[in-house]
Amino acid sequence: MQTARAGTNGQDLDEEIIEGLPAGFGDGLSGQIAFGIAIAFSLFQLYIAAYGSLPSQVQRAMHVGFLLLLGFALLGNLRARTLWGKWVFWLLGIAGFCTGLYNWIFYVSLIQRSGFLNSVDLAVGTVLLILVFEGARRLMGLPLAIIAGVFLLYCFTGQYLPDPFVHRGYSFEQIIDTFAFGTEGIYGTPIYVSAAYIFIFVVFAAFLERAGMIALFNDFALGLVGGVRGGPAQVCILSSALMGTISGSGVANVVASGQFTIPLMKRFGFRAAFAGGVEATSSMGGQIMPPVMGAVAFIMAETLNVPYADIVKAAFIPAVLYFGACFWMVYLESGKAGLKGMDKASLPNPWKAVRQHWPLVLPLAALIYLLFAGYTPIFAGTMGLALTIVLILGTPLAAQIGPMAFRIVFWIALGLASAAFVRFGVNVLAWVIGGLIFACLLFKGGRETLIVCRDSLAEGAKNALPVGIACAIVGVVIGTLTLTGIASTFIGAIIDIGRDNLFLSLVLTMITCLVLGMGIPTIPNYIITSSLAGPALLELGVPLLVSHMFVFYFGIMADLTPPVALAAFAAAPMAKVSGMKIAVQATKLAIAGFIVPFMAVYTPALMLQDPGPMAAIIGYPGEVAYIFVKACLGIALFGSAVVGFLITRMMLWERCIALTSAALLVLAEPLTDEVGWALAVLFIGQHLWRARKAKSVPVA
Repeated sequence: MQTARAGTNGQDLDEEIIEGLPAGFGDGLSGQIAFGIAIAFSLFQLYIAAYGSLPSQVQRAMHVGFLLLLGFALLGNLRARTLWGKWVFWLLGIAGFCTGLYNWIFYVSLIQRSGFLNSVDLAVGTVLLILVFEGARRLMGLPLAIIAGVFLLYCFTGQYLPDPFVHRGYSFEQIIDTFAFGTEGIYGTPIYVSAAYIFIFVVFAAFLERAGMIALFNDFALGLVGGVRGGPAQVCILSSALMGTISGSGVANVVASGQFTIPLMKRFGFRAAFAGGVEATSSMGGQIMPPVMGAVAFIMAETLNVPYADIVKAAFIPAVLYFGACFWMVYLESGKAGLKGMDKASLPNPWKAVRQHWPLVLPLAALIYLLFAGYTPIFAGTMGLALTIVLILGTPLAAQIGPMAFRIVFWIALGLASAAFVRFGVNVLAWVIGGLIFACLLFKGGRETLIVCRDSLAEGAKNALPVGIACAIVGVVIGTLTLTGIASTFIGAIIDIGRDNLFLSLVLTMITCLVLGMGIPTIPNYIITSSLAGPALLELGVPLLVSHMFVFYFGIMADLTPPVALAAFAAAPMAKVSGMKIAVQATKLAIAGFIVPFMAVYTPALMLQDPGPMAAIIGYPGEVAYIFVKACLGIALFGSAVVGFLITRMMLWERCIALTSAALLVLAEPLTDEVGWALAVLFIGQHLWRARKAKSVPVA
């Protein structure tokens, strides 16, 4: 069996590392079948999300079955070099799908003989385990498969290890039962979240992109900030932040928007490495950008058993600080290099773009409303997707209506019919969509719209593959932690350190996240490190949600931090410069991502969590406002110290004062705030005086 190893250029290689698969579904009959499988996968998931008529275990098993079938089918169509290799991949995919059917057909029997598997059960479970590892290796690369393999090996051999790693030993049957049939292994919480939440939002993003949401974001960003100093880079940051509201995938954002923003930044004078760093940093920030955020947010909500709105609320201020820091760093870098904004006369009107495409915002607004109104993410995502489909299908029908007044009446009637789902349930939307599909079949423009919807279903299923496979294989890690109890050893070590020095425990946790992130995606990184470090930080007094957000943030930072930095290497082919150089710039730009988590641990009010001592004096809103202003000042000083520019170029001693002041403001120890504010006032005052004395004119 042979597969293509790499493309003929850097971009092909990079796409292999990131996405695992080239574009498309393959040629000929096999390509059409794979395309049909993708559509069937999406329709199955949408039906389950809308009606939920299958037991959870069956839903999880079929989700993994579809992932394996589609994943191996696409590997056969797009990667196999020989006909024999193609057949082998397809057979592996069919075998994977059969494991899902086996769980569905024998669901009751498997429950009745739980813990006492027969030989067929063991064979099916073993095949599932092997296929998940092979699928993850092919689609996600070696690092994740190796990490999961080490954990699995520990289950078999841990009884031979010395203290504190020794365990009592487990039979082959018990291991297969845990990983392949229980809800603590492959079919654990991560795959449940993938099946229930993530898939819906990935398809939702695919529909919005097909409907023109990316073009709306780009036009809005160009018109709003294109004329500001460093305009092209500011456009990149804003458009990536907006993209994060619908995709939540950092690397996907890099690939999607970087093709436009990176050449634009380079054309206006930004260094190639800096341009790539801006794109990587802002795109990765999409995962912490409310309201949708990244897939990790759904897993976190399910793990902590808290409403999704609580996760969004906690992420809001850190997201503002993260993107604010990106804007600020670009502003400083542009001033240092003497770069100005784009010609405002050549830029689109942002509000005109919104007026022209405002219907696209409605499904996103409905999604946000439903999430914050207390509805489950499954319901909110499904309804948001359904409303997007209604909008897309209704557009060609409205175009057939001549008078504007009749067109307005059509949209009002369609909107009222769609909104009725809140009171009468999902069936109302199903009937509305069915009627629109029938109407679109009657004329050419409508049939073309149906093709767009069909393609969006297929593309959404394909986009969900990397996330789903990662969730499946990381279940092996979670199963190992649950089965062996090894997590308690790691937790105990962190607690022992933290009793004497909490900061040192936080640094150790951060390093763990960054090291694990070298080559594995944010989702498995979060799941592994939160399982290990989350309970330890909670034991040390860190609020539960803050401890998980701490791990989440540094899982994201791992994709920007050398030496691996997947997001930076994703931007490398478009920037035409070394991914390592981009990673260095991205790390500097993402300074808020390194500072804010530490600040939140010491002052949880930054994530709108527990009030601190200051709340008793100035009230909780006053405490939040003060901490926010302090964080802004600290990040601004860090940025100026790193870039070496504020109003004019900074002297070395000025950079040292700015850095010291920023560090003191980040700390939450007695007197550090007072000294930090005093140094900040001293630094800013003398810098303004020196700039005026040197007759430096600020760049507007």
